[in-house]
Amino acid sequence: MEKEQNQNQNLDQEKTKENERNEVSPNEAPDASKINVKDEDKIIEKTAEEKILELEDKLARTFAEMENQRRRFEKEKEEAYEYGGFAFAKESLNLIDNLERSKQILLNDETLKNSEALKKTLEHFDIINKDLMTIFSKNNIKPIESLNKKLNPNFHQAMMEIEDDSNEPGTIIQEIQKGFTIKDRLLRPSLVGVSKKSIKDNNKDKENVEN
Repeated sequence: MEKEQNQNQNLDQEKTKENERNEVSPNEAPDASKINVKDEDKIIEKTAEEKILELEDKLARTFAEMENQRRRFEKEKEEAYEYGGFAFAKESLNLIDNLERSKQILLNDETLKNSEALKKTLEHFDIINKDLMTIFSKNNIKPIESLNKKLNPNFHQAMMEIEDDSNEPGTIIQEIQKGFTIKDRLLRPSLVGVSKKSIKDNNKDKENVEN
């Protein structure tokens, strides 16, 4: 009996020592609560930094858009000031056209030729035309020079070709309707007739090439 009791005590002592070896001291044991708090803090800090970066990006984009809108507004305001009367100016050109048509009708009237009435009427037409051109000029509306100029598609629109060997082909020799510009913009193109080589000259050129 004594032997058995001693054996049991020895076994208990060995188990106790083994348990003690397996146990970790409180100083060495990891604090689970502390680890979780630190991890959560890191996650929170990272999210806050991302939010700040996102806000900064949004603010930068907002300021850029505001600046673009301001520039567009300034440009539109400037264009409205400079070209706001574009449509009105274009319609006003009809006055010049009608005066010129009326003048030509009177000049072609055989019953009025060389009469004092025609002379005075034409003088009045010229005064009105001159006043209109002065008003246009003050508002930066100017006529396009066309006659004896080379055809420029930016300012001229060719309506016909006229045989003329005295000028180079493409030279404007007739102005059907006067064109105008407003500042640096085309208000309307000049309708013109341009010179071209006569048929005889073209035939001569062909014969020279063949020979």
